[in-house]
Amino acid sequence: MQLWKAIPFATAAIALSASVATADTLDDVKARGTLKCIVTTGLAGFAVADDTGKWTGLDAEFCRAVASAVLGDPSKVEFIPTTAKERFTVLQSGEGDMLARNTTWTLSRDTQLGMNFAGVNFYDGQGFMVNSDLGINSALELDGATICVQTGTTTELNLADFFRRNNMSYESVVFETNDETRNAFEQGRCDAYTTDASGLAAERSVSANPSAYVILPEIISKEPLGPAVRQGDDVWFNIVRWTLFAMIAAEELGVTSANVDDMKASSNNPSVKRLLGTESDLGPMLKLDNEWAYRVIKDVGNYGESFERNVGVNTPLGLSRGVNAQWTDGGLMYAPPIR
Repeated sequence: MQLWKAIPFATAAIALSASVATADTLDDVKARGTLKCIVTTGLAGFAVADDTGKWTGLDAEFCRAVASAVLGDPSKVEFIPTTAKERFTVLQSGEGDMLARNTTWTLSRDTQLGMNFAGVNFYDGQGFMVNSDLGINSALELDGATICVQTGTTTELNLADFFRRNNMSYESVVFETNDETRNAFEQGRCDAYTTDASGLAAERSVSANPSAYVILPEIISKEPLGPAVRQGDDVWFNIVRWTLFAMIAAEELGVTSANVDDMKASSNNPSVKRLLGTESDLGPMLKLDNEWAYRVIKDVGNYGESFERNVGVNTPLGLSRGVNAQWTDGGLMYAPPIR
């Protein structure tokens, strides 16, 4: 369903969000027995389906984490791939229960689209990629260039801001999906490709000749990427938010998918006990049982495990933790106390 084609987007957002705001998403998910999770049409490292239809990636794993917390089974996820333009309408209409689609948290999205961001699962920033044969070393050398960009994204707006700020001209060549944008860039239809730096690394990793492309050093924006839910359902919002916090807290506390059973049985750390449900009675505050976070860590892992498995230095993307490191290691990943 593509209501954005029939009526102005903002009007559609208000109407759709109003119609589903009172829905009890938790009850719906439990009754259905599956979590409907809105993801990208395919972005390596974040959410991509293989030839068998199995989804992998940082966002895909977060969908599974929420399913584990709520349904006790990380496999109980129906992935709903959407383009950047469609993603918000699909969430607002109730066709999906949550959005986990490398989506930037902005003021307008947080206030005008009937949605709430549950947190940040990847701190990013927009960059540029060019063919190494061009000999370009800086984005400031792109005056007059043609730029491949995906429509319906903050990327388009940041692109305009960057060129205006630097008194440069450009011509944008827009596409609906990641694959279309990358293919056009590889075919030489534009001089540069712009998106989040992680997205550039992802697209380069799946190209036929990754070494042919250079990601330029400039980062021109802040792109805090994270999951979102519809406004008006605080119970569901809390579940999605604290599932993310549980994964972040588990890494800080040294709780992993490999040692979670031992930690549950023997840890004397009160923070670990509360996280794993052996002390206090916190689960009912989320309308879940006390082992919800234990299942998340057992089935999916902590945040660091998911990061390294999907986008880390030993993956084709080869990303270092950087600002996505724990706050104790100089990064921005920080979970409020679970108590």
